[in-house]
Amino acid sequence: MPVLSEDGASRAGVRRIGLASGVGSTLEFYDFAIYGTAAALVFGQIFFISGDEWFGSFVGLATFAVGFLLTPLGALLFGWLGDRYGRRFSLQLTFVVMGSSTLLMGVLPSYLAIGITAPLLLIALRMLHGLARGGEIGGAAVLAVEHAPPHRRGLYGSFATMGSPLGQLLANLAFALVLLMPMQAVIAWGWRVPFLIGGFVLALGVWARRGIAETPEFVALARGREVPFLAVFRQDRRRLLLAAGVNLGLNANMFILATFMLSYATAAAPQGLALPRQPIVIGSMVGLLCHAITIVLACWLSDRVGRKPVMISGAVGALVYALVMFRIADIGTPLAVGLAVIIGFTIGGFLWGPLLTYYSELFTVEQRQSGVGLAFQIGSVLGGGFAPMIANRLIAVTGSSTSVGWYIAAGLLVSLLCLLRLPETAPARTRGAR
Repeated sequence: MPVLSEDGASRAGVRRIGLASGVGSTLEFYDFAIYGTAAALVFGQIFFISGDEWFGSFVGLATFAVGFLLTPLGALLFGWLGDRYGRRFSLQLTFVVMGSSTLLMGVLPSYLAIGITAPLLLIALRMLHGLARGGEIGGAAVLAVEHAPPHRRGLYGSFATMGSPLGQLLANLAFALVLLMPMQAVIAWGWRVPFLIGGFVLALGVWARRGIAETPEFVALARGREVPFLAVFRQDRRRLLLAAGVNLGLNANMFILATFMLSYATAAAPQGLALPRQPIVIGSMVGLLCHAITIVLACWLSDRVGRKPVMISGAVGALVYALVMFRIADIGTPLAVGLAVIIGFTIGGFLWGPLLTYYSELFTVEQRQSGVGLAFQIGSVLGGGFAPMIANRLIAVTGSSTSVGWYIAAGLLVSLLCLLRLPETAPARTRGAR
């Protein structure tokens, strides 16, 4: 059965495209969250054993950073493969490497079992995962958008952007259940369960992507044609860097909401609010649900009024809200922190929701997957990768959480200015349709 009919995708085709696109980005953000949690909680006692518990946890988190920093290289490599040999080929490869790495992390022997080989294998798997992760979200977005009817590209693009809240929700749920066990059991075997769940997601994703046809826009080009490895840098550097700038502030905002707010709320005074962990996690999960709903709404709106109006409203709203978010959180109750996170995630969805569709329309078919992947990953590393550490340091130096709000606002101002310099891309606004 063809994926697309003359008037667009059949219902079965839409479901298959959505599953094929969304399952990879969901696994990407799921693994991102479970690895960070495991590295902070238990990896120092399993893989990086030393006399200093803090140092063990620090090294565990450093391996997390290594994989994160490799994502732009993965975007370049797998983006080039997708632009030259096809979206399906690239996506199958990234997903198998990413999913297999997650699964293998869950069965690695500990340091006590095989010595120094254990952390070395973990680092190697983390590096492989980082490379594959770099190529996943750009490929998933391009797959969905190139299969979409022109007037529904925004909505189809939400299949990939929804992976962020869904993956983080699943990760929070998985570790919340694991942490109900005694800590001794968590260290002995419980930490492996969230990673092994990745094996099920791997099987589901491979099945879903096998049934998807190559995208019509790529088929219209000559398969296997010459595509220079750094073509997007040479031919469209300005647009690439501006697009990366849009994601810089967006990612800083999302990382503060998803990771830093949890540590800030639960850390002892004066570095935090000393609140119990469980209600804060519940508030974060409610925020992620609101984020998911907003993403779909924003993508739907972007098909009708254009990508930029929706994203600009999200950027302005998030920028203004950043200046008051910590005033709400600093009321110092779980309800106040939960409300601060929920509002932040809800507003942020208007900027994040249409982003990958917008990226896909910014770049030509010949270099689209490279452009989307690199723009996203460069902005993600520069904006999100260091945001929690910078926020933590700002509070330590200034003694006030308000400084973090100004830091987020500055990043979002960069996003807004870059967005204003880029063109509108939605068919409804560029060709007068609708």
